[in-house]
Amino acid sequence: MNEIADRYRDQGVGAVFLYTHEAHPGEIYPRLTSMAQKFSNARDLRDKLGVTRSILVDALDGACHRAYGSMPNMTWIFNKSGVPVYKSDWTDAASVENALQYFLDVKRRRRSGARLAPFHVERLDYRTQDREGFYAGLDRNGPKAVSEFRAAFG
Repeated sequence: MNEIADRYRDQGVGAVFLYTHEAHPGEIYPRLTSMAQKFSNARDLRDKLGVTRSILVDALDGACHRAYGSMPNMTWIFNKSGVPVYKSDWTDAASVENALQYFLDVKRRRRSGARLAPFHVERLDYRTQDREGFYAGLDRNGPKAVSEFRAAFG
């Protein structure tokens, strides 16, 4: 996602990462109990995982996360008026980039004089499943996160 943010920055596309909470807490990154802990985890996200986008930190109670759907790995794209034009319940770089290309093309078409009217679309996208990468991410939180996930989901 960092690469996509970098690639489209010059076209007026901004990108932020909203840090909400640990989806699978463990010994290293336990359940959040304070904003100081939350800010520390967000800094680790930036430093250890190399997130280069601006990171916004949600309230301790997750108010922003709940307001936008509470899914564990969502992506939203808003136009400059603040209207949501893309919502995905899972972040997938190819899907996000496809949407950005489409909406930038809409902008180009409007500038060339096309009269366009919005309409709602639902689409099923596909993402690559990376079980090893997923478990490596769980492992960053600690062995408890891995064992609890395996116990819950097999």
